[in-house]
Amino acid sequence: MSNLSCGIVGLPNVGKSTLFNAVTRKAAAAANYPFCTIDPNIGIVDVADARLKELSDLSHSKKIIPAAMTFVDIAGLVKGASKGEGLGNQFLTNIRETDAIVHVVRCFESSDVIHVNGKVDPIADIEVINLELILSDLQSAENIASRLEKQVKSKKELVPVLEVLKKAITHFNEGKPLRSLDLTEEEKTHLSAYPFLTRKKVLYAANVSEDDLPSMENAYVAQVREFAEKEGNSVIPICAKLEEEIAQLPLEESDAFLQSLGLPSSGLDRLIKAAFEMLGLITYITTGEIETRAWTISKGMNAQEAAGKIHTDLQKGFIRAEVVVYEDMIKYKSRPSAREAGKARSEGKEYIVQDGDVILFFHN
Repeated sequence: MSNLSCGIVGLPNVGKSTLFNAVTRKAAAAANYPFCTIDPNIGIVDVADARLKELSDLSHSKKIIPAAMTFVDIAGLVKGASKGEGLGNQFLTNIRETDAIVHVVRCFESSDVIHVNGKVDPIADIEVINLELILSDLQSAENIASRLEKQVKSKKELVPVLEVLKKAITHFNEGKPLRSLDLTEEEKTHLSAYPFLTRKKVLYAANVSEDDLPSMENAYVAQVREFAEKEGNSVIPICAKLEEEIAQLPLEESDAFLQSLGLPSSGLDRLIKAAFEMLGLITYITTGEIETRAWTISKGMNAQEAAGKIHTDLQKGFIRAEVVVYEDMIKYKSRPSAREAGKARSEGKEYIVQDGDVILFFHN
């Protein structure tokens, strides 16, 4: 995982493009990410983390490299997308490669912005998109199953895979997403080779109007929350219009602007934080004169696996990790001082890395 990726979906006129424009204005310069310019539907955004600046100041680092998040704009999702309506299939392919889905849902009234179905109904909107994703998965599952039917005669080990695929097909035919199908760990493993869209976690971005600031709550948002809770998914209310305005401001001005509206942070920052939590991701930090850098890993990863995020050689030749928690690093102002105070722990390969650990790896 070089960085976390989320596909942004939503019906026309729900504020998806507005949000994506805000995201891409905040996106890092294309020079840092060579593929940034290849596809205009991709935006790579730095994950805001105040800890990096503090550590960089202590280490006199030449540069700061924050964790990053990729947003993929899945345009053209309309009713019938799974059958190729709009730009359907082309964009459904883009979404397969993402870690999670950010589903933008319209939760505002406006006479200026026509709703695609004539009235604001967030649950009906969610169901249109969900159905398209389910139909796309159904098509994929049927294609895979018919391929396996031919192979299973000579490869008996494929029998359990085919069985679980048939179970999934029945579930899709009932109009249900794969994430709601009760599967054993073994069955999940059988399906893990196939990038089904409806297995991905969904973060609902409830798009409200500027009239709903600063609480960002209204009756529509409440409906989306109730729907998401049943699914085991999360909701982040945002105001896409406001995000677009913030994206055009220099950083120091945007913070002051948010405070003037009574908002502690931007919707984009809250969205990224929620996506990290939803996918069980954390960051650990390395710091020195060359750079201070955040590394994204899965919660529960051990020190040896975490070292592999930097380089496979570090993982192979792992000896130990010296860990100082961020707060101690700030308090004692350097690694040697933290060491003298007994705050630098020597950990072996099985140590479970925690968010904000500042780590120095030793390897041969």
